[in-house]
Amino acid sequence: MKSFVIKYDDDNCAIIPESFAEYKVENIVTGNDKMAEIISISQRIAKSDVPVLITGESGVGKELLSELIHNSSNRKKEPFIKINCAAIPDSLKESEFFGYESGSFTGALKNGKKGLIESSQNGTLFMDEVAEMPLDMQSTLLRVMQDGVFVRVGGVKEIRSNARIICATNKNIQDLVKDGLFRSDLYFRLNVIPINIPALKERREDIPLLTLYFLSYFNSIYNSNKKVSKEVIEALKSLDWAGNVRELKNTIERLVLISLSDIITIDDLQYIEAICSKNTYVYYASQELPDNTPSKPLKDLVEEYELEIIRKSITKYGSLRKAAKALGVTPSTLSRKLSNH
Repeated sequence: MKSFVIKYDDDNCAIIPESFAEYKVENIVTGNDKMAEIISISQRIAKSDVPVLITGESGVGKELLSELIHNSSNRKKEPFIKINCAAIPDSLKESEFFGYESGSFTGALKNGKKGLIESSQNGTLFMDEVAEMPLDMQSTLLRVMQDGVFVRVGGVKEIRSNARIICATNKNIQDLVKDGLFRSDLYFRLNVIPINIPALKERREDIPLLTLYFLSYFNSIYNSNKKVSKEVIEALKSLDWAGNVRELKNTIERLVLISLSDIITIDDLQYIEAICSKNTYVYYASQELPDNTPSKPLKDLVEEYELEIIRKSITKYGSLRKAAKALGVTPSTLSRKLSNH
């Protein structure tokens, strides 16, 4: 896979490539050698039916990689069922996974219901956050993987399954096994093909590429023509990205939406960071504030920047009403904010 080399125009803004095809496989965009190796391995093992365990921090793209494996396999025309094990209450996990027969419990459907494993017959079942599965469910899942059979809740008839199982987690399952929270036999069964996706901070050369990819995408979505300055690109490369690619994507969308000019500046990025901090999302910037930055509470700094945006908007659009429309608020809201400031 080709390495990405960023180019800049006369305004010192990053030039968005006309096409990202040479850096894209399915929905995975990268110019990193380690990611290219992971993609290659995933495509090779896709033709088999062995279980796959994908590990990595939240937001690195575990679901996208599972989709790549399914779409590269002989099962690509069959169902691809996704489930987040942490999102289902423990009391419902068994019936959701294995289904149930009529009258199994109060509120059960008259004709019973297929579970996720049965619904993914001949296809692929992607189980995200598999480490959140209770121990009793783990033993039942192990039987499905070993013998290819399961029984619906309230039923007695064994149902055969040939669904391929792909699991993912952001936790260290080996530690959970040591602590008795995850079955060792299930871990070894799942860990036939282990794949670990590196965090974004471990492949920083992907940050400019992904930034421009998401910028191009959101420009299209919001019918805008935003560019991003070199200063912003360098700042983005220096961040830790605890939320990885997902966090970067969300950040670029916010920048497209809040920037008043067609060039996204470092001021826009700092404003985003301030807003996120105000809402308990903490982003760690490696760049120090300038020496002349006033020592004020964050609330006061955010309010001052908000006032600056309002003033610039009124100047740009010529009236408070038009500025309010551009900012997506009512004129009375802008008027009140001006009065408060």
